[in-house]
Amino acid sequence: MTDIKRTHYADELGDGLIGQQVRIGGWIEDVRDIGKLAFVTIRDVSGACQLIVTGDNVQVAIQTPRQSSVIVSGAVQKSKAKDFPVEVKVTEFSVLTKAVHPLPIDPTGRVESALDKRLDARALDLRNPKTAAIFHLRSAGLKVIRDTLRSERFIEVSTPKIIGSASEGGANLFGFDYFKRKGYLAQSPQLYKEQLTLGLDRVFEIGPYFRAENSHTVRHLTEFTSVDIEAAFLDYEDVMDIVEKLVINVINEFQQNHGRQLELAGAKEKLSVSKIERLTYEQCIDELAKQGESLQFGDDLSDAALRKLGETHNGFYFLMDWPLKLKPFYIHEKEDNPKVSKSFDLQFGYLELVSGGRRLHDPEKLRSRLAEQGLDPSSFEEHLQAFGWGMPPHSGWGLGYDRLMMVLTGQQNVRDVVLYPRDTDRITP
Repeated sequence: MTDIKRTHYADELGDGLIGQQVRIGGWIEDVRDIGKLAFVTIRDVSGACQLIVTGDNVQVAIQTPRQSSVIVSGAVQKSKAKDFPVEVKVTEFSVLTKAVHPLPIDPTGRVESALDKRLDARALDLRNPKTAAIFHLRSAGLKVIRDTLRSERFIEVSTPKIIGSASEGGANLFGFDYFKRKGYLAQSPQLYKEQLTLGLDRVFEIGPYFRAENSHTVRHLTEFTSVDIEAAFLDYEDVMDIVEKLVINVINEFQQNHGRQLELAGAKEKLSVSKIERLTYEQCIDELAKQGESLQFGDDLSDAALRKLGETHNGFYFLMDWPLKLKPFYIHEKEDNPKVSKSFDLQFGYLELVSGGRRLHDPEKLRSRLAEQGLDPSSFEEHLQAFGWGMPPHSGWGLGYDRLMMVLTGQQNVRDVVLYPRDTDRITP
């Protein structure tokens, strides 16, 4: 029976191991047959290493299809190859599973494939160093987010993704039969996370959400990952400070500790952020007027308008103090101007990454706002009852993590940063 346990990953091989026996597992990437010996490159999740294969193992190596999984044993020695400071002189070469050719895509990335073909063979696509780098970065970013929020005394929670009513104030929910009743997939944890501030004070959640929006763009998905927070006794500018700190921490972690992965991912722009600019909605209206965009207070900002703003304000910027009528029923008004909301979006150019604000905590104001927006307060009674139990003032936001990763890794399509994206056309694999 073949021993399938390895002793080292490819990136652990170095001068300190010269003369030692190692066992490496991975996939054959290249084979160069020069007669009595063969040079074989195998790749694992950490990178590639070179093997020197001799004797009977030469025929095994050259007859095994590329991208087959193998495990090898041998001694580490100095290499003359420019790409590999050390190599493994193989004593045992075991083929675990042969790859069936032709493969649907070239996982080395030397032959480019269309995104749809790559997504159809996503598991194989992850052997491409560029694709793998994106998902290593995605994982690293989530750790930074969790560490940042925990340092601010947030507790991680998990709220239901199956809900019993379309009561979030939005129309784009997926409905389905749920044991002879109607069920829906949640498009945000908004109502739950507000209720949780009653007892847990500061909460955050990282999870999947669903939006039945018939959008065919490079930035929309029907299933997406959202980072959500809600915090008692904080105003909207306080939670803006938290999202600013979080984004800067992720950028710094990538730049300081994941430069090679950013390079592999193809991130062309080296982001450096110490402070994020804050603009009010009215400032933006005035700026756009100077650029020929005729907008009145209360008008929403179109993609075209946001693109113009993004040309003037490069990179990240907050767009705050939106007209109240443009925001959901639970957003708080400004005390000195009730037509303006305590709200904000975090933009990167035209792309919205975060939406947040101060929430209403007065149940009577909430009922009034629901009626103003044409929603039936009675359908929110389960939610509203919690506001009669001493609801504290609270603020929060939701961050589209897929979009943030799209920005930080320099991708042009959000599908590139999601393992198995779901959109209006794709429900498999």
